[in-house]
Amino acid sequence: MKTSSRRKFLGTAAALCAGSAVAAMPVVSGSKKYPIVHHVLFWLKNPGSTEDRDKLVAGIKTLSRIKSVGELHVGVVAGTEKRDVVDTSWAVSELIFFSDLAAQAAYQQDPIHLDFIKNYGPLWERVVVYDAQEV
Repeated sequence: MKTSSRRKFLGTAAALCAGSAVAAMPVVSGSKKYPIVHHVLFWLKNPGSTEDRDKLVAGIKTLSRIKSVGELHVGVVAGTEKRDVVDTSWAVSELIFFSDLAAQAAYQQDPIHLDFIKNYGPLWERVVVYDAQEV
C-alpha cells in the first residue's frame, strides 16, 4: 500500500507542477508584428501544368524582395481530407504579412509587384484576393 500511495503522490505532484508551469506562461494574443494579411489564390489557365505552377511559384517568391513585405508564404493545394468546406479548385496560394496598411499600399505600387503581374499574369485564369486586418 505504501508504494501505491507514493505513486499516487508523485503523479499528483507532477500534475500540479505541470499545471503551475502552464499557468505561469504568459497569454499571448495574436502577433501584432504583421497585423495585415494579403492572401491571394491563383487558378492557372493550364490547371494540369506542373511547369506553369512552378513558374508561378518562382514568380511569387520574387515578391519577398519588396521592402514592405514582412513575411511571404507560398503554397499549393494540400492533400488534406476532402470536406465540403474545403476549396481545392485553386493552384497556388500567396500569403503576405504587412506591418500596416501603408506597407500593403506600398507593395501594390512596387515595381517588383507590377513586374510580377506583367510577367506571370499570362499564367493565371483567375485571381481572388482576401485582405484581412487582425482584430
